[in-house]
Amino acid sequence: MRLEGNERAMSMLYHVLGAKQFDREQLEQLFGSAKEMEQVAVHGGVQRYPNKIMSTLFFEASTRTRFSFESAMHRLGGRVIGTENASQFSSTIKGETLEDTIRIIAGYSDLIVMRHTEIGAAKRAAAVSGVPVINAGDGSGEHPTQALLDLYTIQKEFGGIDGLHIAMIGDLTYGRTVHSLSYLLANYRDVRISFVSPDNVRIPSYVKQYLDEKGAAYEESADLGSLAGTADVFYQTRIQKERFPSLEEYGKAEGKYIIDRKLTDTMKRNALILHPLPRAGEIHPEVDDDPRAAYFRQAQNGLYIRMALIEKCFEVAQ
Repeated sequence: MRLEGNERAMSMLYHVLGAKQFDREQLEQLFGSAKEMEQVAVHGGVQRYPNKIMSTLFFEASTRTRFSFESAMHRLGGRVIGTENASQFSSTIKGETLEDTIRIIAGYSDLIVMRHTEIGAAKRAAAVSGVPVINAGDGSGEHPTQALLDLYTIQKEFGGIDGLHIAMIGDLTYGRTVHSLSYLLANYRDVRISFVSPDNVRIPSYVKQYLDEKGAAYEESADLGSLAGTADVFYQTRIQKERFPSLEEYGKAEGKYIIDRKLTDTMKRNALILHPLPRAGEIHPEVDDDPRAAYFRQAQNGLYIRMALIEKCFEVAQ
């Protein structure tokens, strides 16, 4: 359901829970702030929030997301407390509920960044938290901040998003970054999305339903090669072994789509190759030197987007 007025602004800025809460105007404002944060980071940061504490509560492994959030907070002059393995090093292991954990941590900090293994965990946390909650990934549901940095990267590289052809490749069922990015792309004009995946990890019906409601154009395909000469963006994803119900199902999807030099030779000269990382063989290292390979630039942009989000959360929370 679309929120209106102050209610929508509070949802977008007080808690960051999902990509659907952002409209185009909000995205443009956020990207403007991220561009400013690039300069802040280049100059070593600012002491903007010396009295603020951010808690990072990660029930699932992470490198880029956790480190970029923590770096973002430090660049803004704040402090960080947290754990990289909350499933083992928090009172959850003693049977404490997520809600009780959040109530306690909210009393110790001014912002909670949480990654969890369960879909909807971030919304449960926000329902009881007295401070802003940012969803850093909830199971196979959403990863809104990753999608925001993905979209910011596309805008920076192309100068705009309207009219682009985006190919999303790999694990589209469990790939939460794909879900969130699809929702964000629905805010733009004449964008075409091609979902390329093995049959057992196709894009979920609820994502397609949302795109239908928004009038966004999309198609499903099993042939990546046929898109190589037409797509502007190749958003490759890892086949996530840990999310499959069995090794048999994983085997049906693993290794089906690989971006290598043979494929890049057929791509457009100004195409863009993205990946939320980590990768596990689906982009060959020989591609790394190609100027169209933007996944490391993409990861760097996560710092600026997350600095901008932290600032927006604190502005509304005051």
